[in-house]
Amino acid sequence: MKYGKKYADSLKAYDRSKTYDVNEAMGLVIDTAKAKFDETIELHVRLGVDPRQADQQVRGVLVLPNGTGKTKKVLVIAKGERADIAKEAGADFVGAEEMIQKIQTENWFDFDVVITTPDMMGVVGRIGKVLGPKGLMPNPKSGTVTMDVAKAITEVKAGKVEYRLDKTAIIHCPIGRKSFGKEKLGENFTALMDAIIKAKPAAAKGQYIKSVTVASTMGPGVKVNYAKL
Repeated sequence: MKYGKKYADSLKAYDRSKTYDVNEAMGLVIDTAKAKFDETIELHVRLGVDPRQADQQVRGVLVLPNGTGKTKKVLVIAKGERADIAKEAGADFVGAEEMIQKIQTENWFDFDVVITTPDMMGVVGRIGKVLGPKGLMPNPKSGTVTMDVAKAITEVKAGKVEYRLDKTAIIHCPIGRKSFGKEKLGENFTALMDAIIKAKPAAAKGQYIKSVTVASTMGPGVKVNYAKL
């Protein structure tokens, strides 16, 4: 596989076969983020579970201590008082059937998160086939189907992330930006890893955490010593 010059230079900066302590790993992932923009730093965790089994799913949400570095646009599907509360709480877009129609007819997706009230799920369900594949379908487990729309909006704006297992038993989740620095990235990393460890399914057997890697948007992965977590 042929790498670009910056990527190749980054590979020379550390030993890819070695695992590093959290602080050192954060320093390396920052040093190897060579792009001209403020790269996102992602955590990738391979778990020793079977994603095909319903009782071995790993999923949850948490507000990262230092946020994600990204301001998310929030669409709230609600009516009446809840719609008014959503507007006051800082939602970027608020509406009901007209928003569903806008998505259907205009292929409009200028938002990052959809929050709705339980009574509106029937309406939102009409576009489930387009929201689902994009990871935008509201879900009670992720706190995006709720009567407390103000709290949900505040958490999203504060840096709430959702982590979930993919088909290959890996969790991919952002933990911040290069500009955060080692300390803030380390705090977000620790908070997310703690949540993943606590979310271990009772049905999971053997070694739960197989590998932990951090990487920037354009940079190579740096292995983290998970034995100390």
